[in-house]
Amino acid sequence: MDIIEQNMKRLSDARGYSEVWEIVKDNVRAVMKQHRRGMMLFLDDLPLRLGAYHPLGTNNIVLNRALTQIVAATTKSQKSLNALIYTLLLHEYLHALGHIRESEVRPLVYKVTKDCLGQDHIATRLAKLGPWSLLHGLPLDNLKGPKRVMEIVKNFEAANQRYIA
Repeated sequence: MDIIEQNMKRLSDARGYSEVWEIVKDNVRAVMKQHRRGMMLFLDDLPLRLGAYHPLGTNNIVLNRALTQIVAATTKSQKSLNALIYTLLLHEYLHALGHIRESEVRPLVYKVTKDCLGQDHIATRLAKLGPWSLLHGLPLDNLKGPKRVMEIVKNFEAANQRYIA
């Protein structure tokens, strides 16, 4: 099994944010030779036009919980949901690594995804067309529910590093 097939299987089999996150980090390290530890993931109900964001100067990624739940409910496909989460986390991770401009990050997301998952993978399509391509034709205004409290994803990144005080 080649590396693209291994990555595809890992992403297809992933069951949770932390498993997808490990794939994102491995893929960025393989393609770009960059890595950062200590990231935290928060889930929040953001406007549906916003998939996720990374507040500059922090170790945080905020993922649009409402968008992921809508994709899960409408596609009923773990593969599609994992591809969405992968592309969103990858995009924000690249920002966290210092790639600030959208005009730089979007092509990098496509490159990493294509190199690691292949040209025909759904995540590569999402990297090219945007995550909203999964929701094409759905009346999004009717799908969003009430705003909930932001939550932290526990055990998102293994905290096996000791801090020196």
